Formats: sequence, structure tokens, C-alpha cells
Amino acid sequence: MAISASMVKELRERTGLGMMDCKKALAEADGDMEKAIEDLRKKSALKAAKKAGRTAANGLLGMKASPDGSRIALVEVNIETDFAAKNVKFIAFVEKVAEQVLEVGDVEAVKAALNAERETLVQEIGENMSIRRGEVVTADGGGISHYIHGDDRRGAVVVLSAAAEELGRDLAMHIVAINPMVVRSDQVPAEVLQKEREIYTSQAQDSGKPEDIVAKMVEGRIRKFLAEVSLLDQPFVKDGNSKVGDLVKQAGVEVTRFLRYEVGEGIEVEETDFAAEVAAQLADND
Repeated sequence: MAISASMVKELRERTGLGMMDCKKALAEADGDMEKAIEDLRKKSALKAAKKAGRTAANGLLGMKASPDGSRIALVEVNIETDFAAKNVKFIAFVEKVAEQVLEVGDVEAVKAALNAERETLVQEIGENMSIRRGEVVTADGGGISHYIHGDDRRGAVVVLSAAAEELGRDLAMHIVAINPMVVRSDQVPAEVLQKEREIYTSQAQDSGKPEDIVAKMVEGRIRKFLAEVSLLDQPFVKDGNSKVGDLVKQAGVEVTRFLRYEVGEGIEVEETDFAAEVAAQLADND
């Protein structure tokens, strides 16, 4: 596969490594960006790569709680530009989607029911838009809290084994800010751990240390990784001297689950080189 300059540029931006290293890694990975990053991590001290600059989209989150506070709907609705996301009709549509998801409980059914209204808004606003995802979280007899950031682009819902309103809101705020992967370290998927272990092993072996030392280094890094991605092991965002797990234990509750959304996460949007696009259009008109 031919390796383009734009591919090399993206890999450099995501890893901070040199051009030739990035070009070679892409060639060896046959153009697979994620595989090239994984290989580079194995061969170097690169801890992690930035998510692609193209993994971004605009839009808003919507959140709606039931009157008794036992159920909360969290939804994401996307639109092409940040400017259009401020349109009052778009904002009202997002609110309606959240209300409908809370009532119906099935985001796919809501997509179908509101599709005609969505298409009308696309014509009025002049930008494509989509109901991307949504879920209803229930308290299941415990306590449920939520937090949505001021820009309505990041939000979380957290369920506790018992009502603890202030703690629940603080935990939801922490989840929005720090973005843990799981509640407890034993919930990290085995395939994720295996991949991290392979990467850390490759890095440690390059140190030239004996195998028993390498093994200890790898397990130390795995423990650190688990602490970084597990909610209960993370330092609390409002007090770095306390772990989330300690606060939860002191309150006499347990974290049952959480749901976190961020607008645009995981969506690849093609970056446009505006100058190049204008130049190409001018060339076509010659």
C-alpha cells in the first residue's frame, strides 16, 4: 500500500516521533494506522498515542430525568459545525430526543419516530444531523446522579447502591473530567490487558535487563495502568490526596455502574486543507 504524506503527518501528530520512523512504521503495517502505533509503542518508550485529530464531530448531549429521579436518559445528537450546534431549533430537538428516549427507552425507535422532523431541520439549518446514540440508566433501587458539563458536550450518569446525592454528583463530575474505563480494575477486558502487557514487555525487553526483572517491570506497569483507568483507584478530581474508592467506602455505598458520553468521541471526520481545496477548485476552473 502506498504511504501518503498525509498518513505520515497524522502519525507524527499522534506520536511525536520523527518522519522517517513514522513512514517506516506505516510501511511495515501496510498503512494500518492503529497497528503502526501499536508497533511503535512496542519498539519505543512511546506511552500512548493521541487520538486522531479527525476523531471529532459537533453536536450536543441531552439529558432528561424521570419525575421521581429513578431514571435518566443520556443522548448524543450530532451536527456538522459548532456554530450550528448553537441553533435554538437544534437545541430544542436535542431536548426532545432526550425526552423521547426516556419515555420510549429505545433510541432506534426514537430515531425512526423523529426522522421526518430531523430531515426538516436539516433543510432549515442547512447541515446534516443525526441522532447518534442514547441510553436510559435506572437507579435499580439505589441512588442515581448525573452531571453534564457547561458546554453540553460531556456528561455522565452514575448509579450507587444507595442514595448519596452530593457524592453521586461529585462522582459524575469526576467521571466527566477524568474519563475512567471501568468502575473496578477487575472489569478491564482481558484483551485490553493482554495488549498492554505485550506492549510493556516489548518496551522492557529493549532495556537489556534479565527476564525476571523484565517481568517485574511489566507487572508494575500493568498495576499502574489499572489504577489509571479504574474509577475507584483514581485520585478524586476535587482532592488529589483522596482516592475515589476511599470516599465511596466512607459513605458506606458502592458504585454500581456509570455511563459517560462525549460528543464526537470515536467519530472520524475528514480534515479539510482549506487552502488546498481552494487551489484545486481554481485549477478545475482554468
